[in-house]
Amino acid sequence: MSVPYELSGRHQQKARTRQALISATRELLTQGLIPTVEKAAAAAGISRTTAYRYFPNQRALLLAVHPETQRQSLLPENAPSDPQARLDLVMRTFTRMTVEWEPQLRTSLRLSLEPAEDADQPVLRQGRAIGWIEDALAPLRETNPEIDVHRLAVAIRSASGIEALIWLTDIASLSHEEAVETMCWSARALLQAALVGGAAPS
Repeated sequence: MSVPYELSGRHQQKARTRQALISATRELLTQGLIPTVEKAAAAAGISRTTAYRYFPNQRALLLAVHPETQRQSLLPENAPSDPQARLDLVMRTFTRMTVEWEPQLRTSLRLSLEPAEDADQPVLRQGRAIGWIEDALAPLRETNPEIDVHRLAVAIRSASGIEALIWLTDIASLSHEEAVETMCWSARALLQAALVGGAAPS
């Protein structure tokens, strides 16, 4: 089994070089560009030959800049027990992250819609936000057992995230601030509808 170039010898130096390429790529994405390996290398001040040792093609480079977080919850310590207050906290953090990572998330969305060339390629869209929203709504399992919390979380996620941000800003021509308020409002409205109706759509 071959060992990835950056894992063989001079680990710290290679880690710095790889991070420089990733940082340059993120900066180019922020500028509205979809960089090739060559352009990322030029921006990072690294030779093309060296860059290709880390990222053999553009897709590998773009996959590497996908935002990662290991957070299992977006709630603060001592979070309130009220589902509405919990949901507001989660949605504020989630929408802030979406706006902050917008260039990378737009690229990840595009890549996720393209057929994978390799079965071992990482899965970009893992539904992590659904778990964050379910965590916010967890008290409903005790107070309103008739509500399917998972389905409600899916409904709220469908009206938020990068897909909603793109539609609201690119199609509806809202500002980012207006888009964030709309996504948070939609989350509150869906929760209220579930509380009144007792269920999420099946």
